[in-house]
Amino acid sequence: MSKRPSLLLYIHGFNSSPLSHKAQVMSEYCKNHRPDIKVVVPKLPSFPAQAAQHLLDVVNQYKDDYQIGLVGSSLGGYFSTWLNAKFGFRAVLVNPAVKPFELLASFLGEQENPYTQERYILDESHIQELIALDIPELHSPQDFWLLQQMEDEVLDYRQAVEKYADSKQTVETGGDHSFIDFERYPAQIIKFLDL
Repeated sequence: MSKRPSLLLYIHGFNSSPLSHKAQVMSEYCKNHRPDIKVVVPKLPSFPAQAAQHLLDVVNQYKDDYQIGLVGSSLGGYFSTWLNAKFGFRAVLVNPAVKPFELLASFLGEQENPYTQERYILDESHIQELIALDIPELHSPQDFWLLQQMEDEVLDYRQAVEKYADSKQTVETGGDHSFIDFERYPAQIIKFLDL
């Protein structure tokens, strides 16, 4: 039986967008080196439950026809872990948020997405929505590859190292939350995702 066509689903982070640098790097790499891979970078709603539903809609649209692999950055890594628990997709997590419900508690109130200029109010109900998506224990740690930089100024990198302890890990000294020099990784990411 021939392999289904491949789809790379890139999931951006909190207050980010499909215009994020890493999303562009993956899209450009596939366009130039693997044009057979369909790249989908959805623009996620700002609120967690809406974002999760949007991701489910995207997955349900493609999962019967494509082999799907995930790349999730920051909060997108949290969503990727949730999708893995539901569908078993392999995922590369880039500086992922492990406990965003703790992190975003300090962001309550008015927000502005720097990419889209969308303004919205983050409140306690959205923290509860994040908690509802938590996957406390990984059932298939071999499905994940953690790409983590230790000088992440937004997240405590040790949370991810601990959570994905039984997964493939690349933990680099230095760097920042954006993941410096991400351009080194697209080919290896595609290989890990088996796309």
